[in-house]
Amino acid sequence: MISSLHRPTKAIIDLKAISKNIQTVANHLPDQVKVWAVVKANAYGHGAVAVAHQVESQVDGFCVSNVDEAIELRQARVKKPILVLGVVLPEEVYLAKDYGLTLTIASLEWLHLAKQLGTNLSGITCHIKIDSGMGRIGVRKQTDAETLIAELKEQGVFVEGIFTHFATADEADQRQFEQQLDFFNNLVTSLDHCPPVVHASNSATSIWHADTVFNAVRLGLVIYGLNPSGRTLEMPYHIEPALRLESALVQVKEVPAGTAVGYGGTYHSEQIEWIGTLPIGYADGWTRDMQGFDVLVDGQFCQVVGRVSMDQTTIRLPKEYPLGTKVILIGKSGNQSISATDVAEKRGTINYEVLCLLSDRVPREY
Repeated sequence: MISSLHRPTKAIIDLKAISKNIQTVANHLPDQVKVWAVVKANAYGHGAVAVAHQVESQVDGFCVSNVDEAIELRQARVKKPILVLGVVLPEEVYLAKDYGLTLTIASLEWLHLAKQLGTNLSGITCHIKIDSGMGRIGVRKQTDAETLIAELKEQGVFVEGIFTHFATADEADQRQFEQQLDFFNNLVTSLDHCPPVVHASNSATSIWHADTVFNAVRLGLVIYGLNPSGRTLEMPYHIEPALRLESALVQVKEVPAGTAVGYGGTYHSEQIEWIGTLPIGYADGWTRDMQGFDVLVDGQFCQVVGRVSMDQTTIRLPKEYPLGTKVILIGKSGNQSISATDVAEKRGTINYEVLCLLSDRVPREY
């Protein structure tokens, strides 16, 4: 999807805020802990290349979801280590060698398939994934982890790390978190040859369980200035949201009472009203369920009326405004603000999804 540079809808990213957030979290971690910035999914919608260039000197490496995200960073001359968190099929291992990537190995079955295909694993670096209770990828038994480590070493693989992922570190009920932590801790301490890098801490764990950090952390949403728990847990320190989503009025019209607005005629003006149109819609990630939510115009909340369409959104204005008047969808205007968490609560989802759904059609301005 091409970026729409010639319309007033854009996401403005404060890269310095991301740097500051990393430093803030790092200040609350034990000394000598490695810090990796998670820049998967286009850095949670913020722009992976721009973010990586901004913070590369601050971090020990980066985490991405797949090989293509890693290649994008390498082609942009990012030199720090890159850990691919997802499973890479054996036939694509050569890409890890070509681009100097660190792979996640998550099962004995993967290794057996690689051997069956005759995949040359010699020279790659990997981390072993442990499923401590998330139920996705990873080995569940210490014996499997031991076998995997030993056989990978026989194949000439440098097994640099071992890690897991917590399912409930951002929730008030900590029982599952504690069970996973105990499982993982017992497994790694029982290994005959534990890899040198051990990590289990995502953003939530790094914030609310800093005392459980091993020797590396993976910082995701928190570096972009959002609370990983939404509003469930209070942040112990201030972080600054790095993304502002804005547009502008491209049409303003006065309509009489009873005027239908938008697809399906789901909204009718109750009196004479000023209706403004914004060039943003669900193709941009401003989804249809935002009808009834508010945006900010001139420091005032203005309701989205009528259904959000693919390319346009209509809002009810308190008065006539000139064309080109700025409209804030996420961010601050005057004394008011709308956060990605506010948007998420309207949608019945999480702030992660709100950011990741911002499509490539929305230009990122830094």
